[in-house]
Amino acid sequence: MLLIPCPWCGDRDEVEFHYGGQAHVAYPADPEASDDAAWADYVFMRDNSKGWFRERWMHSAGCRRWFNVLRHTVTYEIAGSYRPGDVPPGAAS
Repeated sequence: MLLIPCPWCGDRDEVEFHYGGQAHVAYPADPEASDDAAWADYVFMRDNSKGWFRERWMHSAGCRRWFNVLRHTVTYEIAGSYRPGDVPPGAAS
């Protein structure tokens, strides 16, 4: 089981959270002008990388807030978490 660090509540067991997918996916500037292919790309296409990956999580059994986590997809190591709008861990590297 993962021990996920909520930026508001501290470290908690994975069962208290819901996964929200890849973090930092930009919403289309003008969704009304998007064609079906562009909209499908926004909704369904995500990175599937091996290594460090930025994810969205929601602390559903705690503060009920969304936040981001930097997690390694192979080792499941978590480098840290951060609130929306904050600088991600490892952003300088």
